Amino acid sequence: MNRKTILRIALGGVLGAVGTWGAQAALTFNNTVTGEVLDLSHGLPEGRDTPAVKTFLETGNNPYNENASCLPVGAEIFLSACSGCHGHVAEGKIGPGLNDDYWTYPKNTTDKGLFETVFGGAQGQMGPQYGALSLNDILLVMAWVRHVYTGPPGGAEWLSEDQRRAFKPYSSARVETAQAPAEPGQCRAAVN
Repeated sequence: MNRKTILRIALGGVLGAVGTWGAQAALTFNNTVTGEVLDLSHGLPEGRDTPAVKTFLETGNNPYNENASCLPVGAEIFLSACSGCHGHVAEGKIGPGLNDDYWTYPKNTTDKGLFETVFGGAQGQMGPQYGALSLNDILLVMAWVRHVYTGPPGGAEWLSEDQRRAFKPYSSARVETAQAPAEPGQCRAAVN
C-alpha cells in the first residue's frame, strides 16, 4: 500500500469513530460539582436507546415534559427513588425543594443541567443516580419534577412557548389524570 491509501484508511477510521461517538451524544454533559465530562456509558444498559433519550442526547430538551401519558410513570419513579430526600411533591426534606423558583445549581433550570445533576450527583448527600436509574428513568423523573413546579410559568425555562401558555402550576388539591394511558414502551424501555 502506498502512503495515500494508508492515510485515507486512517482518516476514514478516525472520522468513523467520531461519527459513532457523535451519534450517541451530540452534547457534552458535565458533572455539576467538578465540571468533569460525564461518561454516560456508566449508566444502566436498559433505557438508553428510547426515542426520548436519543432526542434528549441530541438536543438537551426532555421530550417527556408535560407529556400527560408519561407523568404517572415519572411520579412512580420519583416516589420510590427521590421522595425520601426531596419530599412527595418535591417540596424538600433532607434534600432541597425542587418545585419552586430557587435552584441550588442555577443550571438546573435547563433540562441538560438537571440531567447532569441527577446523573452525576451533587454536593451533600446527593450521590450519582446513574447506577439506580436508567437514562430514560432520569428523564421521566425530571418531567415529574418539572410538572410539580409551583412557580410562575414565565420562570419555567424548560417549557416550550405552547407549554408555557397552557401551564397550570401544580396544586395537590387539583386532581391529576393522564389524558391517555401510555402506549407500551412509550415511557419506559421494554424489559428483555
